[in-house]
Amino acid sequence: MRRAALVFLLGAALAAGSGAAGARAPARPAVHAPILVELFTSQGCSSCVNAGQLVASLDDKKVLTLTFPVDYWDYLGWRDTLAKPEFSERQRLYMRALALRDVYTPQVVVDGRLQAAAVDRATLEKLIKQAQREPEPAPSVAMSKAWLAVGRGAAPAGGAVVWLVRYLPGDQSVRVMAGDNRGKTVVEHNVVRQLTRLGPWTGRAKSFRLPAAADKDLKTVVIIQAVRSGRVLSVSHA
Repeated sequence: MRRAALVFLLGAALAAGSGAAGARAPARPAVHAPILVELFTSQGCSSCVNAGQLVASLDDKKVLTLTFPVDYWDYLGWRDTLAKPEFSERQRLYMRALALRDVYTPQVVVDGRLQAAAVDRATLEKLIKQAQREPEPAPSVAMSKAWLAVGRGAAPAGGAVVWLVRYLPGDQSVRVMAGDNRGKTVVEHNVVRQLTRLGPWTGRAKSFRLPAAADKDLKTVVIIQAVRSGRVLSVSHA
């Protein structure tokens, strides 16, 4: 049954990305809506108290916001209850790709290639509109709860990487009991609880097995993005 499901998924992805006589087909026009907006934040950061509510206001059918709580501010006196070291490392990857001098919070990264401080809605809306105006060719993707199939297409220079993200939809309120935000309640939106690197995609059709979710309340998103630039090629929901 599992093999049949995989064959079906691969067939769907290949059909969408194949050309006549098996010729390599160009990737289809980008349709990776929603535009991905990633917030890097910390419960211990005094400038981050309102960042979650700000990005939540951006969510609609064309925008997906995900929150990655980072751990490098824990030394200020409050250990972030939702932070994970792999989230901090993801932000450092963006720092290098975007040629930034350092990481900071609250930071928003839009479409993997545009960034700004998460303090001004107008600035963030401008970045989202820019990403929508500049689409990137996207590979065909077929997904079930257990499998992901990526079709053939034009991969970016250096290839792409496929990420599995699981997040808890909606808002979470955390009462901070120490540090700079002592006594304040921090609201965080669509908080990521699992980030897994599934593997590379170099333009050839490829399948990936998706690990089971640890919590049935988590939603699953698969992100395909360029290794060198970080640009998002595809965002897919299970």
